[in-house]
Amino acid sequence: MKRILCYGDSNTHGTAPMRDDNDVVRFDAETRWPGVLRAALGAGFEIVEEGHPGRTTVHDDPVEGAHKNGRTHLRAILESHWPLDLVIISLGTNDLKFRHGVSAFDIASSIGTLVDLVRATPMRGRPLPNILVIAPPPILEAGWLAEMFAGGQVKSEALGASIARMAAQRQVAFLDLAPIAKVSAIDGIHFDEATHRAIGAAVYKAVIPLLT
Repeated sequence: MKRILCYGDSNTHGTAPMRDDNDVVRFDAETRWPGVLRAALGAGFEIVEEGHPGRTTVHDDPVEGAHKNGRTHLRAILESHWPLDLVIISLGTNDLKFRHGVSAFDIASSIGTLVDLVRATPMRGRPLPNILVIAPPPILEAGWLAEMFAGGQVKSEALGASIARMAAQRQVAFLDLAPIAKVSAIDGIHFDEATHRAIGAAVYKAVIPLLT
């Protein structure tokens, strides 16, 4: 049995596009992109879904809480789900919030620290897992989240290239969602059901060479 950890934010969690703060719906396990990946891989694979809404790369969130920091809990999660054959890191969107004030370069560098952390976590006699880094597509400053993400749209358009450079430097696999996925115009950051299906299919193609 090969085990894959999907470490991400609300778009890994499967949060549907939101019209306001109370409009919270989570797509079912078959609709979320990790579930689409699970179905495509078939028997012999376990998908660990670790999607946390609001998760950043390395930042304590001054509004939503320090527990949103993706670096804080990563090692515990890696150890909890040991052994792992592949770690998929799909983060960066929440770093675009105005409150964090970071550039695309800084977001990519922060994802790089997570890659380093995966490689530094002892696997107790097992090989280190392969790593796939996924760059989110550009966001829209739309709907009720527009003010929260003010200035993020322009930065998000440079994010894929920045993450690609980081992935090349660290020699990890990379998938850019920009050609594959579009965010919903309802809130500017989340995906609809069809987009989850497209992402799951693209991730499947990307992981096959990493699992042989």
